[in-house]
Amino acid sequence: MGNARLSAGGPHRRLALALAAALLLLGACERGPETGTIAARVPAPAAADVAWVQLTDRGAEARYVTSAGACPLVDVDGKPVPMRLRTAPSRDFPVRECALVLPKGAERAEVAGRALPLPTARPERIAIFGDTGCRLQGGNVQNCDEPALWPFGTVARLAAAHHPDLVIHVGDYYYRESRCPPRAGCADSPWGDNWTTWAADFFQPAEPLLAAAPWVIVRGNHEGCGRGGAGWFALLDSAATPLACPATSAPMALDVGGLTLYVLDSSFTSDRHAPADLVAEFSRQLDALKAHPPSGSAWIVTHRPIWGLVPVFRIGPIGPLEIPINATEQAAVRGRDLSAVQLILSGHIHHFASFSFGGDRPPQLIAGTGGDIGEPGDTPRMISDTVRLDGMSARRFGFDRYGFLLLERRGDNWAGDFYDVHDEPIAHCRLTGRSLACEPVRP
Repeated sequence: MGNARLSAGGPHRRLALALAAALLLLGACERGPETGTIAARVPAPAAADVAWVQLTDRGAEARYVTSAGACPLVDVDGKPVPMRLRTAPSRDFPVRECALVLPKGAERAEVAGRALPLPTARPERIAIFGDTGCRLQGGNVQNCDEPALWPFGTVARLAAAHHPDLVIHVGDYYYRESRCPPRAGCADSPWGDNWTTWAADFFQPAEPLLAAAPWVIVRGNHEGCGRGGAGWFALLDSAATPLACPATSAPMALDVGGLTLYVLDSSFTSDRHAPADLVAEFSRQLDALKAHPPSGSAWIVTHRPIWGLVPVFRIGPIGPLEIPINATEQAAVRGRDLSAVQLILSGHIHHFASFSFGGDRPPQLIAGTGGDIGEPGDTPRMISDTVRLDGMSARRFGFDRYGFLLLERRGDNWAGDFYDVHDEPIAHCRLTGRSLACEPVRP
């Protein structure tokens, strides 16, 4: 018995080694590589001519990134309206970002010869996904040149073809944090927090979907300071005037046809720990719920899930070792009234998962399925079971596949399908009150 416990092949030691490796892996995911702090030089900046509409607390805002010397006019219902300069060119972002809050009720808007997708008063179809960039992170390298291995462009094109009224990206756009090693699949890829990388990782593959519908844009931990923070504030943050690190993004309460979306910055929270300063910071984000009480249903939309299980290591036939998260956010919501919240919507874990707590707390939906590498211990096999999270039982459904969720409004409730990269619906979800039920689509 003593030899077995000390042997490298003993079950207790194998489990201990697996747990240690899992914790190291999860910690590395939280920190990010040191190379992520470098704004790498690239041969030439990518051509800039991209337009989109994103929802902000000031209204729907048209954004336009250009390498031209001035901001253009927007044709709004036949009247030319000047865009203002939001972000001036810099060394790492040698482009201009222009912005214009669109007037409510506008029926048509066009910039630089392209039509802008205007918001509908009551969105009926919402496309949801996140975690979309192509991973270049030290030795963890994704094949950015092969759509089957980095399918974000396919996900965006297929989602656009379903004609959503709104797109929610739950965060993590920037993944090319270090140089591509000498191997096929990512040769000559840009890297580092600069315009050329952001164009390759997000704007170019997202273009069909940016043209199809307005977006709700959420900050992920890859857009944290020390990683992609400069690009986030220069290009995607909702603030009228760009902030700078170490700032956090201000919480927003967006009314989308009677549904309030509380968009919260969780990029700084810790999955495994709950230090007092981070708990206090996320509590300030949550104060948006008190400052802007909803008139109807409400969702919290934040990158890191409040409740989730990360499958960090697979241990033979007994399945993956799963680590519960997020310690910071769980501490911040403990004792807080979330009775008005119908759903928590997140990404961060690179799979699809739903957790329903029987109405005792809001269900958690995770859709980190947009294109980055899946979790190392995960499986494409669909899982349906009961788990315990943060002291409460939850009915869990999940799988690891690329794609997007398309939810359709059903009165105050929602239902819809998860579509894979072949545009096949493979799972169906129903959100009724605070009950979330997801299941495989039967042939």
